Amino acid sequence: MAWLFLLIAGLMEIVWATALKFSNGFTRLVPTVIALTTAWASFWFLSLSIRQIPLGTAYAIWVGIGALGVAIVGIVWFKESRDFWRLFFIGLIVVGVVGLKLVSRDEGL
Repeated sequence: MAWLFLLIAGLMEIVWATALKFSNGFTRLVPTVIALTTAWASFWFLSLSIRQIPLGTAYAIWVGIGALGVAIVGIVWFKESRDFWRLFFIGLIVVGVVGLKLVSRDEGL
């Protein structure tokens, strides 16, 4: 369950970061409420995951899921750059997250 909680936490991070963009500096009510609610949920699920997954591993994976997801949202929704080097370094984040999961396979099961 710890890994599922961590995945949910990462997905919630994508939602709150995207809603933060739509909130226009907390000037729009609905996106602001979504951002704050999903940020809280993200932290809560992260806190559940670190009961069984080492803090450093969980935090790195949480940030990685969020960074990758927000980068994809930026490319798809906001037409952000698809420059080779940007995509290359985003790919390194994916490699790091997968690598951490592989070396942590016995933790949190």
